[in-house]
Amino acid sequence: MSGAKLGNLPKIKLAHFPTPVQYLENLTKKYEGPSIYMKRDDLTSLGMGGNKTRKLEYLIGQALEQGADTLVTAGGIQSNHCRLTAAAAKVAGLSCELVLNGTPPEIFNGNLLLDKLYDANITFCEREKRDQTLEETGKELTSQGRKPYVIPVGGSTGIGAQGYVNAMIELKSQIPEMGKEPDYVVFATSSGGTQAGLALGARLTGFKGKILGMSIDQTKTGTEPFPPILKKIANEAAHIIDTDIRFKEKDFLLNCDYLGAGYAVPGDLEFNAIKDLARLEGILLGPVYTARAMGGMLDLIQKGFFKKQDTLLFWHTGGTPELFAYADQISY
Repeated sequence: MSGAKLGNLPKIKLAHFPTPVQYLENLTKKYEGPSIYMKRDDLTSLGMGGNKTRKLEYLIGQALEQGADTLVTAGGIQSNHCRLTAAAAKVAGLSCELVLNGTPPEIFNGNLLLDKLYDANITFCEREKRDQTLEETGKELTSQGRKPYVIPVGGSTGIGAQGYVNAMIELKSQIPEMGKEPDYVVFATSSGGTQAGLALGARLTGFKGKILGMSIDQTKTGTEPFPPILKKIANEAAHIIDTDIRFKEKDFLLNCDYLGAGYAVPGDLEFNAIKDLARLEGILLGPVYTARAMGGMLDLIQKGFFKKQDTLLFWHTGGTPELFAYADQISY
């Protein structure tokens, strides 16, 4: 029933799926541990790729159904989500308003350059004023007679998470060609939509491996602990597709040991992972998300967290354009 309901949700085609699953033979040999595969969502065909494309197919489907004429969203100055929202808006025939926390640079590069190429209107603000500015932008557009569709940071809502419910169904169909179901699916997690969607998709498909989110900036405790956010998104997603599956906070496997110096501040962990993947497999990682998640996974391999006979699938969620914004640090 839930599969049929998922298929009936409004959706726009933004990319070509399925994305390939690739065995990383050279990386596996170097680390002498589990077999490492990669799900290549960096190769989604919209706007230099990335996981947000899957979410945006459902988010923009809903926006069009509601008669929206403008997408409004927010993120950091090098936001992959904002870059792909701007690109998707062009495909859907919509305008795009971006609220970015940061100071306008002298030279626009990386994702910010692409935002401008996609003709997004950009408002810069301080980080602590981002949510307020996002809300005010939507209200201002409405007062002008426009019809905005406001997308939260990362597109991480119950609707957006359907993209990764569907992605898990896609992966399940690719497992026979791998020869073995992965023991772990490992990926970067931040705003929660990808992890919530994968967790729900795993339940729906009977996937028996573990869904391990490598936190980029979230923690399990503190003023805004991450597990309640994951539970909320996953249960909202489950409700939308009319399944009785429900999650508790303890249902999410989350590693928060690799936060480094903070969000968007990569260090040796990230740059070494970038070097390994580039020089061993010819694959590029983004410094903010995928390099931190990959670096953490490789460290866990070295620490013996995984068994030698395990099969790991690293879900590459994109972020390649970030590289160009960190050229001065990478070029060492």
